[in-house]
Amino acid sequence: MHWINWVIVVVYLLVVVVDGLRRTRGTTSIEGYFLASRRLPWWAVGLSVMATQLSAITLIGTTGQGATDGLRFVQFYFGLPVAMVLLGVTLVPFLHGAKVYTAYEYLERRFDARTRSLTSFLFLLSRGMSAGTIIAAPSVVLSAIFGWDLTWCVLLIGVPTIVYTVLGGVEAVAWADVKQMVVIVGALLALVAVLVWRLPVPLDDAFRLAGATGRLRVFDFSFSLTETYTFWSGILGGTFLMLSYFGTDQSQVQRYLAARSVDEARSSLLMSAYWKIPLQALILVIGVLVFLFYTFAPSPMLFNPRHDGILRERQPAVYAELESRHAAALAGREQAAREAAAAPGGGSLATFKAQNDALETVRKDALAAAAVASGESARDVNYIIPRFVLDNLPLGFAGVFLAAVLAAAMSSIAAELNSLATATVVDFYQRWYRKEDTDLHFLTVGRIATALWGVFAMVVATYAATLGSLIEVVNRFGSFFYGSILGVFLLAMVKRATALGAFAGLIAGMSAVAAVSFGLPTVGCLWHNVSGAVVVFSVGLLLSVGGKREALA
Repeated sequence: MHWINWVIVVVYLLVVVVDGLRRTRGTTSIEGYFLASRRLPWWAVGLSVMATQLSAITLIGTTGQGATDGLRFVQFYFGLPVAMVLLGVTLVPFLHGAKVYTAYEYLERRFDARTRSLTSFLFLLSRGMSAGTIIAAPSVVLSAIFGWDLTWCVLLIGVPTIVYTVLGGVEAVAWADVKQMVVIVGALLALVAVLVWRLPVPLDDAFRLAGATGRLRVFDFSFSLTETYTFWSGILGGTFLMLSYFGTDQSQVQRYLAARSVDEARSSLLMSAYWKIPLQALILVIGVLVFLFYTFAPSPMLFNPRHDGILRERQPAVYAELESRHAAALAGREQAAREAAAAPGGGSLATFKAQNDALETVRKDALAAAAVASGESARDVNYIIPRFVLDNLPLGFAGVFLAAVLAAAMSSIAAELNSLATATVVDFYQRWYRKEDTDLHFLTVGRIATALWGVFAMVVATYAATLGSLIEVVNRFGSFFYGSILGVFLLAMVKRATALGAFAGLIAGMSAVAAVSFGLPTVGCLWHNVSGAVVVFSVGLLLSVGGKREALA
């Protein structure tokens, strides 16, 4: 990469880190460290919430998802506006008015300490794994750029972020997030402009080609439990996921707990309700545009350069045969694409689709061969955007994009680690081990907890990058836990619910999700949220009512 790109990356990261540390000077209380003394304005909280979601996973995994699968993934967010409105009138007033540090403190006030601890533990486990996935995303970029081993890339991203997070607090993270949003959105718009400029055919003709492959299909109204992204899974499963994520996940709750009032907390959530779907659609469109760019330009057979090198070295005959097939398929697809663009018609589009299918068959064979040669999963969706940015963007653009990826990753990781440390200190250390001590003592413990969770996340990161699309990986991690956690908070709003019902319901919900996840692996992960929440609420309410009747008898 050109030295000018490196200057852009270094300068931007220095600005973010220095400004973040400047804002933490004088922070000596745990309320200031964990909740910014509850004084953040609504727009900063809203941008922070969105920036946390627009992490490097989004910039890498979602764009790669758009390139390979099209716009269907946007259905995942159809439940977001519904969830935000519901949270604004339910959990937000409850939690903000309770003046708690974590969402799980409220569960002890409503039920008992064991329900609080188990729910908080599930959050720690799910968010710790998700933090590892967030570290994996920029590590994939560095691995693709330099051919470095993924573990070293994880350390390069993770260690500085841990140091920054240990020294900083949620206020520094939130204001850094505001900067991230400006840079990220600017980088995305610049990427769109470059892609449209580089297409050799008019944009409407290019989109017709993408439509022929199904990449512009947004809505899937089929009701299928095995299909991950449909309209119904987005509306139903997505609503449950978003309710749990924004209403019960400490990494998000901690944001609006830091807002100045309940009304400002509501306003911060509505910002995501209005802007998240259009922004997510823009990111997926970038992926589709990258697919169209490679339709008219040579594309790598394997986007992961490391696996490409391993296959070339260990199975040269197989590699040569696949490379020959790939070159022929590329040429056939490009010719069909130009003919279809020049002479619109159903037949020409059908020919293009057939040529595209032939190329994708070669790619699948190459990925399978790379998996055998390397002994690793060879799914390379996370490498598509990094390769495009580094190989094809004008001087300076690659630096801006890489700065956005790294800075967004560091900001998101910092937010995750800060929330993990908050839950660890408040829900476990302070609750069960040392109830009373100085703020300085709890700050020290919080910083130690941050470092330990950082190490845990880096271990997870070394495995997450090989599991496929990173945006799907993080959603699978979350969906395993989120529905059951949401079920407990729904029970908390029912007067009849008891502590026994909540605790037993939570165990039943997690057992049900595990049974569906491992027993019916073809069921889409979004439905795990529904099954977990329904089982927790049903079992908990049944035991609560039954227990009360037994006590009266």
